[in-house]
Amino acid sequence: MKYASLGSGSRGNATVIEHQQQCVLVDCGFSRKVTLQRLAQLEIDSQQLQGVLVTHEHSDHAKGVQTLCESLDIPFFASFGTARKMEWLEHPLWRCIRAEQQLELIGLMIVPVVVPHDAQEPLQYVMSNPEGYKLGILSDLGSLTPHIVEHYSGCHALQVEANHDPQLLQVGPYPPSLRARVAGNYGHLNNQQCAEFVARVRWPGLKKVTAGHISEKNNDRNLVRQLLAPVLGCAPAEVALLEQDDVSPWTSLV
Repeated sequence: MKYASLGSGSRGNATVIEHQQQCVLVDCGFSRKVTLQRLAQLEIDSQQLQGVLVTHEHSDHAKGVQTLCESLDIPFFASFGTARKMEWLEHPLWRCIRAEQQLELIGLMIVPVVVPHDAQEPLQYVMSNPEGYKLGILSDLGSLTPHIVEHYSGCHALQVEANHDPQLLQVGPYPPSLRARVAGNYGHLNNQQCAEFVARVRWPGLKKVTAGHISEKNNDRNLVRQLLAPVLGCAPAEVALLEQDDVSPWTSLV
């Protein structure tokens, strides 16, 4: 199993996971054209793609899902609440999934995990391969719960949100209502919460942590690195951060 980000941030999110030469996307917040271009940069052919796991209905995660899946005739997996909001309930390619109900896709066991976010029925995903290696993808949540910590404990790799710095958010360009939403319990994790989460789930088997969904207006990438470096036991320059406009390198779990 290996994975890479196609882009992460407020203008679009998608992560590709490959196993046994087949792929699945977590979210598709880019156009079909951009998604296929970025997959090609990773030497992924569209015929390898077997489906899309949708976290929630916000456009930076879901706007490209239907068009991409229709063009490739592949299913997309989303909660009932997400599908209702996106008007997918009658769509023949939609597959309903539920929190904690494990599904198998491209030979991976995938567990949808419910998270606190201001969407209809948001889910995030933990997946494992037959060898027992476990990848956790976690973004778009405003607070940490024991339930989340339990499900993401034991991961060998994490892709986690470090959305904003609280001080920069308060002096940033967002109106008060949006600042309150982002900082609230159903908004987005700030840098400190991200570091706290990693500290709580870190164990000797956790070998790779990448921070993403970093706000371009309310954060500073150096602040993310400075907070995560002590938790990860590395230099700030070694902290891996996702980019909005560039694909990430592949990370393999073997």
